[in-house]
Amino acid sequence: MAEAVVKRVSTFSIVIAVLMIILGFIAMLAPWEFGIVIALIIGWSAIFNGVAQIVYGIRTHSGAHTVLEVILGLVYIVAGVYLLMHPVGGLLALTLLLACLLLVYGVFALVLAFRMKPLQGWGWVLFDAIITILLGILIWAHWPLNSEWVVGTLFGISILISGITRLMMSLALRRVTSAVA
Repeated sequence: MAEAVVKRVSTFSIVIAVLMIILGFIAMLAPWEFGIVIALIIGWSAIFNGVAQIVYGIRTHSGAHTVLEVILGLVYIVAGVYLLMHPVGGLLALTLLLACLLLVYGVFALVLAFRMKPLQGWGWVLFDAIITILLGILIWAHWPLNSEWVVGTLFGISILISGITRLMMSLALRRVTSAVA
């Protein structure tokens, strides 16, 4: 019974890993387009978040709290509209945000890798952490000259490496489960 559950979960994880690997390659082959797509997705996400923030503030708060929630929602909406109207300019800010995101993710993955150390496959998590940290540093070091291509290319590399890591961890889980059963 448990082996069937592990197989089903690992199959889903393998499918996600393959999709991540494909998406990573697409991002590296079309970095400009991928960067613009990311800017547009973040713009729309900010707008939806702003609307949700306003609705939340009106429905759950009163007085000054409502005003603060509405102001915060409006800030999200304005930022989202700006990104939709100026996706190329938004790439400058997104490039720095990406560098920070990759650095933070890399540090957390590094901690996770060393916490997993006795387990099979921990080296792949360590590899993912090191690559992600290096990519974050590389983005930061070359900003703003690299903003037009860096988001797509380096984020594509990160997605590719994370997909490979997920694939290797899923396959290792299957091997361990098969050996125990």
